[in-house]
Amino acid sequence: MDLMSAVELIQAPLSEHLARLSSALAETIPHREIAQLAGNCSNTPFKTIGESSGRPGDVITATDVAALRPLAPATGSWQGRARMAGVDVPVLALASDITGQGALLVLVRTDDTPVRDEHLASAQALWDLVTAYREGLRSEPLPGSLAASRAAAAAPAMAIAELRDAHGAALTTLLGVLRDRTLDDANARARAVDLAVSTLAELRSRVERDRALMEERAGDAFERLAGSLRRLLHARGVELELGPPQAEDGTDRLLPADVTHTALAVVRATVHASLDDQVHEGGHGEHRVHISWKIDTDELHAAVRDNGPGTLTRGALDARHVTERLAPLGGRLDVDAVPGRGTTVTLEIPVSSSSTPRQDPLTALGTRELEVLGQLARGRRNRDIAQALHISESTVKFHVAKIIGKLGVSTRGEAAALAHQWGAA
Repeated sequence: MDLMSAVELIQAPLSEHLARLSSALAETIPHREIAQLAGNCSNTPFKTIGESSGRPGDVITATDVAALRPLAPATGSWQGRARMAGVDVPVLALASDITGQGALLVLVRTDDTPVRDEHLASAQALWDLVTAYREGLRSEPLPGSLAASRAAAAAPAMAIAELRDAHGAALTTLLGVLRDRTLDDANARARAVDLAVSTLAELRSRVERDRALMEERAGDAFERLAGSLRRLLHARGVELELGPPQAEDGTDRLLPADVTHTALAVVRATVHASLDDQVHEGGHGEHRVHISWKIDTDELHAAVRDNGPGTLTRGALDARHVTERLAPLGGRLDVDAVPGRGTTVTLEIPVSSSSTPRQDPLTALGTRELEVLGQLARGRRNRDIAQALHISESTVKFHVAKIIGKLGVSTRGEAAALAHQWGAA
């Protein structure tokens, strides 16, 4: 694997990762189209680029890609022929299990020649690298990454629109069969039944896929959290005590992905702050950290309790962006530190839209506008922003004007203040 290609890939914006992957693999694995289905890519979990292999108007769907999952190992590759965009084509599927939801990369190849083992290994390493990088951003998101994720908050609506279009196409085709005067009743009925069965199977597959990307069972999310903390605390010689959600605490409750991602991030950040507090104060004896979750109708309640010196402050948590991470969802935290006895940090995150007190104004901005806003919040001039984002000054001025209008503010300074308030700085 070319290490410089890997470096350039990670340095690129998330929106360019798929294009960079395609370019990096083009020489060793010639392909005409590339698609990803990655649950830890918050902006575009499903995305394709390249020349469609299907008939005019036909495109690869998430269902096409998801159908290859059973053929590939949890981590590794599968190559063969598969149906993409309505036609049979040679494909290479690369799977990575770094994320709990799994990540699949599919290349629609130009021929059936088997890919050499060394080229497969390099391609797999690049895909694992991208998947691990995205998982890190999701687990410990920076404020800017959270802002970019909010720009994709319309993903559920897009999934619903996709299902609506699929329903419409199926009903139109079914109506065409029933209106065909050349078919007798038996043949028409048989074709209609076949069409209805296949359509229902595809729609169920889409629903399950969208649910897996947008929701997660509370118990599964807690177990992921526990798994990552076990490794961390074992290495530090700290005993981990767990209070997972039980049946009465909502263990089977399906939570929105942004809630679970935020909950995992803020609990991890709190644990890190607690460990730093114990080290800085020179605590002795056996260190323990207890973590518990409970989910009621409206909120996820998380508690992190330690037996450290009891000097952990809210400022230490703010330094790790805990408050900023909670703000977009209307979350709250409370710190109860008792000198000599330890600290308890309580975190509350709304799990339903009815309990979210304020609407994030940054959801109105596009990805490029968020990037420009982030630069504005750093106090940079148009010329500096243009150089940093590799665009012209006139384009920067255009984006600034759009940002001010969408946010309903009057000046660049007010826009920058909103960026700081909502974690885009």
